[in-house]
Amino acid sequence: MSSREEERQRKQLERLQKERERTAALSVYERKYRDRGMICGIDEAGRGPFAGPVVAGAVILPADSEILYLNDSKKLSAKKREQLYDVIMEQAVAVGIGMAGPARIDEINILQATYEAMRMAIGNLKVRPDLLLNDAVTIPEVDIEQVAIIGGDAKSVSIAAASIVAKVTRDRLMEEYDSVLPGYSFAQNKGYGTKAHIEALRRLGPSPIHRATFIRKYVSDGFDL
Repeated sequence: MSSREEERQRKQLERLQKERERTAALSVYERKYRDRGMICGIDEAGRGPFAGPVVAGAVILPADSEILYLNDSKKLSAKKREQLYDVIMEQAVAVGIGMAGPARIDEINILQATYEAMRMAIGNLKVRPDLLLNDAVTIPEVDIEQVAIIGGDAKSVSIAAASIVAKVTRDRLMEEYDSVLPGYSFAQNKGYGTKAHIEALRRLGPSPIHRATFIRKYVSDGFDL
C-alpha cells in the first residue's frame, strides 16, 4: 500500500471517529432518560411555507442505535436526508407521521395545526412511547411525559430523526403537488415564499393548496380567499 493510500485511509478513520463522537454527544438526552422506557423524538416540517401541509414526525429509535450523520434536517443536503430517511425507516422501533392541510391551518392557525399533526404522529406509532423529546414545544392534550428541548433537532438523535422523516415526507408531497399544480415551482421551493413563488402567485392566483391566511398581502382582492 502506498503512503498516499495509507494517509487517505487514516483520514477516513479520523473522520469516522469524529462522527461517532458527534453522534454520541447527540444521544445525551436519550442516555439521561434511558430508564424511562421507550423514548420518542418529535419534530415538524412546514410551519412557514405559503402552501402545503405542516407535517410532523415521531420516531422511536432502538436504545443502542448509532445512526451516523443524524442532524437537524435543515443542515443536511436533500441527498443526505433521503439516505438517512431510508436508514431511519429500516432501523427505528416505530415511526409515526401526522399532518394538517392548508384548510385546517387556516381554520385553527399554524401553531394549533402543528400540535394536531404532532398528536396524530404520536397516535400513528405502532408502539406507545413512555417519554417524548420535543423540539422546543410542549404538545397540549397528550398524556405522555414530555421534555421540550430548545434547538432539539441539533441536540437529540431522536428529534433529529423525526426532523428528517417529517422533512422528507413533506418534500416528497410538494414534489407530487408540483406535477398536478404546475407554475408555482413547488418541487423547487417546497411552498416557501420565494421571489419566484410570489410572482407566480400574483400571476396565477392561489392554488388549492395555498394557505389563505399566509398569502393575503400577496394576492389582489379579486381572488377568493
